[in-house]
Amino acid sequence: MSASILVVEDEEPIQILLSYNLEAEGYRVRHTAEGEEVQRLIGEERPDLILLDWMLPGISGIEVCRVLRTKP
Repeated sequence: MSASILVVEDEEPIQILLSYNLEAEGYRVRHTAEGEEVQRLIGEERPDLILLDWMLPGISGIEVCRVLRTKP
């Protein structure tokens, strides 16, 4: 089974580029443009890696990271 990567990026061209290249290397990729959606996606399937943009609209990537670090 291939590793799962969650891409959190609000700029669509960057999100597309990252997803395309990661999928080409055999990774399963899910993506979102919203920091608020990260918790829900992780609840559905825990990724092996999260690529997190720091400057997201709404809740920042920094805050998303802080919240994630408080969870096991």
